[in-house]
Amino acid sequence: MNFSAASVFAVALGGSFGAVTRFYVNYIVNKNFPTDVPLATLGVNVVGSFLIGLLVAFFIQYTPNEQIKLFLITGFLGALTTYSTFAIESYLLFNNSIILGLTNVILNLLGSIFAAALGYKMMLYFLR
Repeated sequence: MNFSAASVFAVALGGSFGAVTRFYVNYIVNKNFPTDVPLATLGVNVVGSFLIGLLVAFFIQYTPNEQIKLFLITGFLGALTTYSTFAIESYLLFNNSIILGLTNVILNLLGSIFAAALGYKMMLYFLR
């Protein structure tokens, strides 16, 4: 990886799109599904993990410009998915209910890993 102005710009641009997308998803989900359970964070983490699985498998077969990979994976998906929000939401859920807290942790961790594996395997299948 090359630490250049173009690389920094690609990450910054992708990150801005990812952050705005996460903000918008959070707004839409919370507006349409008002609940104390952080569905928006779970959604972006699982969908983002699926997308990174797809992209990593794709980029193994087809190597694009380095800035495209940085824009999509490090920038966009890095900002779309969120570990820190997941951490504080889990903590707050644990304060209210151990069951809800554990459910949130399990769904985020296992759901994200499963989604990343599914995306990766699906892309390898379609590239054959």
